[in-house]
Amino acid sequence: MDAVKILIVDDEPDILEFLRYNLAKEGFDVFTASDGEEGIKVAEREHPRLIILDIMMPKMDGVEVCRALRSRPEFSKTVIAFLTAREEDYSQIAALDVGGDDYITKPIRPRVFISRIKALLRRSDRDAPDAGSEIIQIGDLYIDRERVAVQQGTQTIELAKKEFELLYLLVSKPGKVFSREEIFNKVWGTDVIVGNRTIDVHVRKLREKIGDNYIKTIKGIGYKFEF
Repeated sequence: MDAVKILIVDDEPDILEFLRYNLAKEGFDVFTASDGEEGIKVAEREHPRLIILDIMMPKMDGVEVCRALRSRPEFSKTVIAFLTAREEDYSQIAALDVGGDDYITKPIRPRVFISRIKALLRRSDRDAPDAGSEIIQIGDLYIDRERVAVQQGTQTIELAKKEFELLYLLVSKPGKVFSREEIFNKVWGTDVIVGNRTIDVHVRKLREKIGDNYIKTIKGIGYKFEF
């Protein structure tokens, strides 16, 4: 079996080498880039399974790089994790808002870092669609899980990976109230640690894209899909 390709994009050489060494030691095929523009070029050439992006970089920051990659179908299923030295909610929310799968805060402890990366890859494996994947048509929405595609009437709706997974979960059982814990477990998995506002951010983005009428907030419990 070929080694899993991982791309690290960071403008600090010491961080690049530190992460490259620890990932290579675990058997990953590691590529590096020192800024966002170079990172996109390497991603286009190597098509890594997972990309690690520093948020603060020259030329293009990590959020801009993620947004650019997620706008292209070939990177819709690529796992993207952010590195940040910040603890502020806004940087973490920005990372998830553009389609990031997780964020890892500096300073980085090698064993924790490797554990998080492996957890993200395991989660990605579980999310991979199988031959029996369904197409759901509900109201004016047409949702194709295998193609990770959503159409509303004649309009194609562009969704980040986790936005799609959240929508697919909610529409799989219209009217069912999904608790916040259940959504976390099914969309992000128990292996991945994300902030408390993660679900709210993704619901807000879905409402912006498909309209406010579908996803209902059940105060103190969670969300449900109605049409």
